[in-house]
Formats: sequence, structure tokens, C-alpha cells
Amino acid sequence: MANSSMEPGRKRRLDQPLERGRARRPNYDPEVFGAMSERVARYIGSWAFIAWMTAVVVTWIGWNVLAPDNLKPDIYPFIFLTFLLSLQASYAAPLILLAQNRQSDRERVQFQEDRTRNERILADSDYLAREIADVRDAMGELATRDYLRSELRDLLEDIVDRLDRIESAQKPSSTPPIASEHGLNPE
Repeated sequence: MANSSMEPGRKRRLDQPLERGRARRPNYDPEVFGAMSERVARYIGSWAFIAWMTAVVVTWIGWNVLAPDNLKPDIYPFIFLTFLLSLQASYAAPLILLAQNRQSDRERVQFQEDRTRNERILADSDYLAREIADVRDAMGELATRDYLRSELRDLLEDIVDRLDRIESAQKPSSTPPIASEHGLNPE
């Protein structure tokens, strides 16, 4: 079946999608625009901007008050200055909000990553706690160093006692041996 855009005399079919042409509105990269808005918002929130803005406003007011009448671009009540400040504020507010939204998105992602990392650390610590408990249970069935020392000490005392008894049995008695009928020593 032929494409409807190739045949100008035919009607478009409802079961086939329309071909999209190039968008008529300008394309922009949201990341580039967002980064630019953050730079602008960062500068607008700095002391340097406040100092420059104060210097410009004071200079503007000073020139329009002290200059000759034919050189004053904005006489009192300074309507043009008010217009410029309102224009600056109307551009600054959305840029600041956009920068805040981007910052909150970054914080949300960071929070989610922190939460995932904390859950993983908690799971690891639970696993390690279970492993330590298993090792302690297994150690309860094993002989400890103190238990072995006490058993060896008891065995050593038994051996020393036996050796003392053997030595005392082998020592000659101080009483003279009793003579037998044949004159031999009974031993």
C-alpha cells in the first residue's frame, strides 16, 4: 500500500500515524538552559550583584537628580528605573525558581542514593550480626583458652601428686629392716 504523503490525491488513513515534520518552535537543551539559569541565580544571589545593582541605582538616581535638565533621561519619580528593575525581577524570579527546582531534583536523587546505600549498609550489618551470633554459638561448643588452662593445671597437679607418691614410696625408711629366719632382707 502506498504512503499517503507520497500520493497527494489520496485522503489520509486514520489507521496510520501522521509523519512528523520538524518542530516549528526553537529547540533547546534543557540541561544547558538549566546550567545557565543556575549560574545566573548564583550571581544574582551574590554580594557582588547586590553591590553592582546598588551602584547602578545610586548612579542612576544621582545623575537624574544632579545633571542638567537637558541630560536627564529619567526625571523624578524615576519611572524608567522602576521599569528596568521590574524587568530584571521578572527575569530573575523564574531563573531562580528553575535553579531551585534543579537543586531539589539533585537533592531528591542524592536522598534516594543515600537511602539505597543506607539500606544496603543496614542489610550488611544485619548479616554480620547474624554471623557473629553464629560464631558465638559455635564458640560456646569449643574449649576456650581459660578452660584449657584450668584443665592442664588440674592435670599437672595430678601428675605432681603421683610423682610425689612414687618418690615417697621409693625412699628407704629410717627403721631398720626386720630380719627374717634365714637372715635375708624381706625386700
